Amino acid sequence: MLDFLNADFETLSRKEWIYTNGLGGYASGTISGANTRRYHGLLVASLNPPTQRMVLVSKVEETLLDGDNAIELGCNHFGETIAPQGHQFIQKFERYPFPKTVYDVRGFRFAKSVFMPYGKNATIVRYENLGKKTVRLKVNILLNHRDYHSNFKENGHTNFFTETENNFLKTYAHFGADPLYTYHEGHFESAPNWFKNYFYEREAERGLQATEDNFSIGYIHLTLAAGETKNILFSQDAFSKNPSYDKLKDAEIKRLALFRTSENAFLNDLLVSGDQFLVERRSTESHSIIAGYHWFTDWGRDSMIAMRGLAIDNGNKKVCQSILNTFFNYLDQGMLPNRFPDAPNDDIEYNTIDATLWLFVVMYEYYEKFGDKAFIKKSFDKLTEIIQFHKSGTRYDIHETPEGFLYGGQGIAQLTWMDARVGDYVVTPRHGCPVEIQALWYNALKIYIHFAEVLKQTDAFLGSVAESIQKFETHFSNDFFNENGYLNDVVLPHHSADTSLRCNQIYALSLPFSPLNKDQQQQVLDIVTKKLLTPYGLRTLSQEHPDFKATYGGDVWHRDGAYHQGTVWPFLMSEYTEAYLKVHGKNTKTKEHIHQLIQPLKQHFYHENCIMGVSEIFDGDTPKFGKGTIQQAWSVSALIRILHQIQ
Repeated sequence: MLDFLNADFETLSRKEWIYTNGLGGYASGTISGANTRRYHGLLVASLNPPTQRMVLVSKVEETLLDGDNAIELGCNHFGETIAPQGHQFIQKFERYPFPKTVYDVRGFRFAKSVFMPYGKNATIVRYENLGKKTVRLKVNILLNHRDYHSNFKENGHTNFFTETENNFLKTYAHFGADPLYTYHEGHFESAPNWFKNYFYEREAERGLQATEDNFSIGYIHLTLAAGETKNILFSQDAFSKNPSYDKLKDAEIKRLALFRTSENAFLNDLLVSGDQFLVERRSTESHSIIAGYHWFTDWGRDSMIAMRGLAIDNGNKKVCQSILNTFFNYLDQGMLPNRFPDAPNDDIEYNTIDATLWLFVVMYEYYEKFGDKAFIKKSFDKLTEIIQFHKSGTRYDIHETPEGFLYGGQGIAQLTWMDARVGDYVVTPRHGCPVEIQALWYNALKIYIHFAEVLKQTDAFLGSVAESIQKFETHFSNDFFNENGYLNDVVLPHHSADTSLRCNQIYALSLPFSPLNKDQQQQVLDIVTKKLLTPYGLRTLSQEHPDFKATYGGDVWHRDGAYHQGTVWPFLMSEYTEAYLKVHGKNTKTKEHIHQLIQPLKQHFYHENCIMGVSEIFDGDTPKFGKGTIQQAWSVSALIRILHQIQ
């Protein structure tokens, strides 16, 4: 519970919330009540789960009626003006189980909660009278109808025609559009009108179009006696004419309670938060993982990394298999997809070198957790296919070198997670043999041999894999461990080495199998700790490097130019703590050290940016406030993994 006393607009509008529906859809806004992003909306529906997201309901705004007095409780930013200023009446906000704002208005006290029934493109707004005096509310319904990446303006095509029937509304944004259904427990007053020039401050900060218009179909009048609740339900799908609001609420509370099984309250809340990323992929009728909200969909690399904390560590075997099957089904030329497209007719993208290698780490950790030999056996031929393609060659000139390394790179395609590009300008060119790709390749080879032993395989191909491991171990330290006591970031064997001090080398310590000896592991950990570790994760580049960017922000050129040039990423914190425990041992002292290390991220989770969420990135120089997406899958996954590490 967050308590507020005369909090200013900036404070409340910087704190965001999100609630998701398991389809890729969501409801999201700020505690102030003002939408500050094009991605905010009370109902953002996923029409082809988990993609094709549409903003259908922008927001609702309340006016408290007290006799002849009308007290506006909404809040909006109109450029130079904040109007109304209903944020001044906000007393409390709590996030669990639902986003809930408590208003105290001249002796009237009521709460407004928002939630989505799981598996439905629907949002319920629930009002509860917490005081002794009857509360009369006039609720303005502000609609939208657009792709969530765009902005909406008044036009002659979109007229929001509404049919009314008792406590049921059916609104068509334009002729031929699918209807929006509204169910309510009040009285509807039709008053169609455009409300124009909402200003979205976060979009302006990102150099994007920052104004929008919304359309009001009218007002729903609600009267709540002391202790009474009333509901408004918005849905892209039709419910019965009289929805059971309490049953929908109770079912969602019961579902969320399933994640609260640990004695560690922080871990329980992280599991609830992490569940937001697990979604249905309609095209495969199986699970996938949203990389981050608001604007990412399901990416191969992010899914592989994030599912370790979101599904494996918490023992969700069924979801693990479903996600793995999703990606196995799209294996092509020995590669997993990097990204599924938003539009169903667009091509799947395979421009990644690391997503496929992460699959081996995930499979290893899956087997370690569940001991499921049958699933490993079922998947072994596909793992063989991957190794064969990577050794002999696949897309983007990915192939094994004579040293046993894995090379990749072609044209302007960026294959590693440091893939920022503005037009044809590549921010972090990494063609060749990047260090984390080598760590992942080495682990893929070792894990493949391990599974072959588990399954008692005797194929002749195993000899070729063993030979690759031997060559890799012979050459890795000579080519990558430099005279400064850390690992080169990218190597072109017999040609050049990029000695930039980057976070990518942590994987040579943190993954299940390390190609480094104990002394080398200690040296790498020491320099990463000294130069790259921050309270919120690892820097992507040392501050001493001439290309280091201290802050992340501005238009796409400046943002992408800083994305991997010093910017701090929280998801790397679990790799750091894994490496720390390997080097120093797991004992009371080291576990307490890690417990203290994650306190800033815990504070961030509960009090800053997205409440009960973890941001994608932080500034590189003096990280404090989250940036990028407000809720990132592998950031939440990292904290879950860390808590499991120190149990």
